[in-house]
Amino acid sequence: MTELTPVLTELWDQPESWTMATYEAHEGYAALRQALTMDKEDLVSAMKDSGLRGRGGAGFPTGLKWSFLPAPDGGPRYLVVNADESEPGTCKDTPLLMASPQTLIEGMIITCFAIGSDHAFVYLRGEVVHVYRRLMRAVEEAYESGYLGKDILGTGFDLDITVHPGAGAYICGEETALLDSLEGRRGTPRLKPPFPAVAGLYARPTVVNNVESIASVPSILRNGPGWFHDMGTEKSSGYGIFSLSGHVTRPGQFEAPLGITLRELLEMAGGIREGHRLKFWTPGGSSTPIFTDAHLDVPLDFESVAAEGSMLGTRALQCFDETVSVVRAVSRWTEFYAHESCGKCTPCREGTYWMKAIMLRLEQGQGLPGDIEKLDDICDNILGRSFCALGDASTSPVVSGIKYFREEFEQGMHTPWHELFPPERSTLFAKESQLA
Repeated sequence: MTELTPVLTELWDQPESWTMATYEAHEGYAALRQALTMDKEDLVSAMKDSGLRGRGGAGFPTGLKWSFLPAPDGGPRYLVVNADESEPGTCKDTPLLMASPQTLIEGMIITCFAIGSDHAFVYLRGEVVHVYRRLMRAVEEAYESGYLGKDILGTGFDLDITVHPGAGAYICGEETALLDSLEGRRGTPRLKPPFPAVAGLYARPTVVNNVESIASVPSILRNGPGWFHDMGTEKSSGYGIFSLSGHVTRPGQFEAPLGITLRELLEMAGGIREGHRLKFWTPGGSSTPIFTDAHLDVPLDFESVAAEGSMLGTRALQCFDETVSVVRAVSRWTEFYAHESCGKCTPCREGTYWMKAIMLRLEQGQGLPGDIEKLDDICDNILGRSFCALGDASTSPVVSGIKYFREEFEQGMHTPWHELFPPERSTLFAKESQLA
């Protein structure tokens, strides 16, 4: 059985783990001191050699992304950390920022030194006010300790960090929409090229990375690229935070090497709630095609999950037992994507509207002849035809739901979901009247 590898989560159970004092007492900022003595090219090479891939969902090699920046021209260049965690089911960056924000800040300082940036931004989901306050205080502590500001640790390196709360738009999780929002405009995806590495924030070279990606940098530098590369699989190196939620006995965050299976994670989490069995689950949040109990032993790495027709995404493992209606779940997700579409491109704007209308009909047992085929056709016309990944994401639960549970969609022609799957059977928190 694969063992857990607490690295990012190592301090989470320490008293006041979010403070500078606790962080420094556990090798905090040792990696930064090491980085400031190295050549910038060597830092980029170390990230390439580690095999670290983006932890925000796309899985693009982090070191390679850094290397795409053009040669310095005397103008500014930026690091932007994408902390706009909005994917339904995804909940790894928020606890990381609450429990150990200094891990991210140290990773940001090292990254900025490596790419030659003197100003970095954290774009945070605006609704999580408690996280915003925690992160702001952590940044203040870093300034007070001499890790931010002018002449950091006497090296002549300057860096400022700005924490920017968004306004609650899922589309701003897309890197170019995030940049537009950060510049004060409505968050809508940009046409690429040019890519952010060439013309990003304020039309300057910009690196955009996820919280977990940047937070992994200090441990890689402390322990060496080989240490990180030896974990996980050949092409999916290292560890990651797997978020188990839903009908799990002990839901929570499990930090483990990539390549672990859901079966192994469920054993650690006490399995599916007593008296029930797994029906379907998402390997990477609602934007990834769903899996069934037949996929329990699929290694959770980028290549293996893709080979089975889904995506590792953000490792948000939402688990549903046999009491849940697939049609109802897919309908809720479809409503979310229809609501969050920015409306810039026609396939996504119109397609999500019509998918939502059809799913609501099927949910209420009022489906029309040809509705299932129409859903498939709409998905075909959205997939690969939108500016950003939101359009593609909206099709994933629909197409995979029909693929694995077509009979439930056919039942939507004549029977409401709540008659087939009474909601009181699936609830995790029963009302007092139900317990009496």
